[in-house]
Amino acid sequence: MNQVFDQALKQSQAALTASRAWLAQHPKRVTAAVAALLLAGAGGAFAVASAVATLGPDVSLLPVTEVSEPVTPLPLAAQLEALDTHRFDLFRSDLSRANDTADTLLKRLGVQDNAAAAYMRADKLVAQNLLGRGGRNLTAQADQNNNLVKLTARWSLDDSGQFKRLVVEKEAGSNNFTSRIETAPLVASTRLASGVIRTSLFAATDDARLPDSIGIQLAEIFSGDIDFHRALRKGDRFSLVYEALEGDGEPLRVGRVVSAEFVNNSKTYQAMWFKEPGAAKGGYYTLDGQSLRRAFLASPMEFSRVTSGFKMRFHPILQTWRAHLGVDYAAPTGTPVRTVGDGVVEFAGVQNGFGNVVFVKHNNGQVTVYAHLSRIAVRQGQRVSQGDNVGAVGATGWATGPHLHFEFRQNGRHQDPLTMARQSEAVPVTASAKPAFNQLAQANRQQLVAAASLQPGVAE
Repeated sequence: MNQVFDQALKQSQAALTASRAWLAQHPKRVTAAVAALLLAGAGGAFAVASAVATLGPDVSLLPVTEVSEPVTPLPLAAQLEALDTHRFDLFRSDLSRANDTADTLLKRLGVQDNAAAAYMRADKLVAQNLLGRGGRNLTAQADQNNNLVKLTARWSLDDSGQFKRLVVEKEAGSNNFTSRIETAPLVASTRLASGVIRTSLFAATDDARLPDSIGIQLAEIFSGDIDFHRALRKGDRFSLVYEALEGDGEPLRVGRVVSAEFVNNSKTYQAMWFKEPGAAKGGYYTLDGQSLRRAFLASPMEFSRVTSGFKMRFHPILQTWRAHLGVDYAAPTGTPVRTVGDGVVEFAGVQNGFGNVVFVKHNNGQVTVYAHLSRIAVRQGQRVSQGDNVGAVGATGWATGPHLHFEFRQNGRHQDPLTMARQSEAVPVTASAKPAFNQLAQANRQQLVAAASLQPGVAE
């Protein structure tokens, strides 16, 4: 009897296995069969529904079991004690101001702590590094009663790659404060920005919440192609990628412009910073590898206003119309003046209507002249490199006010300085550095596209 039962069981299992295999191999046939049943009519559908309904038990006949568990709440006193010991600290950030006192600074940060104010008034580190010094990044940490827990001031004043941190902190378990100065490395991050020229370059960078140093760099980068004194048009636009140097995650200063695009009078100019492997210093190049560093800078000052160009003008002292053989740049007395190219100082001293003047001799019979200086920073025979300081703006000689008179002479003949700067030679990337340059240029193209997609006047 058992043998018969075992044999039947094995046959049933074999049949079930075969059925599962068939169903797996012919899913479409199963679907068609079910569809045929559903299409057979209301009676067939009711039969199928009835058959399915009978597969499960009647819910009303299922047994019901009630489970009861006691819940014991935590002791209320322990909860209140935990709330009492929990500290809700408040944080606030701001910038220091030149007219700050200990009281006004803490009040602006939402801190009401007479003991902290008294400590800061008496502390030498606070007096030397914070009070009366504007533009320093501040973070205050206060407790729920607005008493000071910790005050941090951060700043970076040089190109060392470091920043300083002044910390005023309450000692644990007491009402006493301590102060200390710490030094930490700046961290570079990349930011994007865009802007549109409506009135001036600096107004556009202000609208984009960019510091003036970025505007100066933009003018420097494209000075060989764009006359930022006379050629800007309303509607010109720029996009750029630049370095932001951060301390404790807070931006403390900006670094170099990494890449930039400037659209002037519907013509597009692009540039990127690149340093060839093994080179002493880097420079700006077009994205196809042409250097933007020319033999001569377009301007002997970082940025200033042209008051008289290379043209005929009415002389303010001689009161006659005559050719103006140079370019005049208005700037405050003491503004640094730089040589526009490599050369040797041919003359440095006083000369007739030029007042204090410097002549720099370059190659191929080229000479540049820097006149009306308030002081001279070089001597005759001294070798100078492009960008070196030669003096400061003044009003010596025949001058009605502080400005720089700048001339460019080729074999004794006066030339338009801006034209000579644009025509000076540019050096391309070397063949050995071209693969690395092209890879970096592609990344910069993508970043400039992202920067251009920002709403004008936005930095992020």
